[in-house]
Amino acid sequence: MLKYVIRRLIQSIPTFFGITILSYVLMAATPGGPVAALAFGAGAQSPKQVERLKIQLGVNDPLPIQYLRWLLGDDWMRWDSDGDGVADHAVIIPLDVDGDGEPEPPGESKGILRGDFGRSFVFRRPAIDVLFERLPATLELGVSSLTIGAFVGVLVGVLAAVNHKKWFDHTTRVVAVIFDAIPIFWLALMLLLFFGSTLQILPLGNRCKASLDDTCPPLYDRIEYLILPTFVIATGIIAAYSRFARASMLDVVSQDYMRTATAKGLSQRAVWFRHGARNALIPIATFIGPAITFILSGAVITETIFSWPGVGRTVVNAVTGRDYPIVMVVVIYSSIATILGFLLSDILYVIIDPRIRLD
Repeated sequence: MLKYVIRRLIQSIPTFFGITILSYVLMAATPGGPVAALAFGAGAQSPKQVERLKIQLGVNDPLPIQYLRWLLGDDWMRWDSDGDGVADHAVIIPLDVDGDGEPEPPGESKGILRGDFGRSFVFRRPAIDVLFERLPATLELGVSSLTIGAFVGVLVGVLAAVNHKKWFDHTTRVVAVIFDAIPIFWLALMLLLFFGSTLQILPLGNRCKASLDDTCPPLYDRIEYLILPTFVIATGIIAAYSRFARASMLDVVSQDYMRTATAKGLSQRAVWFRHGARNALIPIATFIGPAITFILSGAVITETIFSWPGVGRTVVNAVTGRDYPIVMVVVIYSSIATILGFLLSDILYVIIDPRIRLD
């Protein structure tokens, strides 16, 4: 398996660079671009100031050069223009790009391959730091939603197959279709209206009570804030997993080893759950990979509606505020999570069914 994992990681390198090229081209083609966003914040309204900012950002260079600078950094492109022993750009004029009244000399960029995605236009800090600050909230919501959704969904699907064509089977199928058809934003708003506004038994949003130090207590002290957003996300997961688990389980029932296990006198519980459920979980492993991406990238709609301070809500604010470094760090970060997620799906095949060999 180790050889397979190494081979897949090597094969993912061209995919990763293809994603970086496409992402950068789309960002460069965006109307306005980072110059317009920075010029507005720095008060650089005159054409001369805007041109100086273009030179400092390097956006007046050819697109391949811009991409290489973004990917690899620009420290390798600098030279000692004035003989003082310090590598610099001879053509760059310092400009106040963060609005603090002090013009900054151009700083060196190490490139995204070395973890430097630039400074956020809004937060005035490294974009990667902003992402890592929001990541715990996203993991908290994503892991709880996926755990509950996957467990309940698979259990409901197996029980629906066991009770095929009975009332439980029909009821769960109808409920799954309803939850799958309901828009997430509508369900979230209705739950907030009913439980938060009408009954006032659950908070209307956020991760915890607002505090001066902007920190949250342990999870067990604020579990009420997690109930509604977790339920909203878990309903879609339950609907999808239950239908696929049911279909997979019904397909397993017709296999010879199931009839053999029954003929040996094993109990129905042992036949269904020990022999049938494990083999029925193999197709479910296909969904685990994309689910990992969902956990790490954040639920954009749910986090926005519930004011959840996670990655999803941050990227929405970054898109509307044209905070390009934040957008790009989330795009690259999500692409890496997707590549690793699909690799995890292949590994789960072997864990669930030892008969499968990857090498």
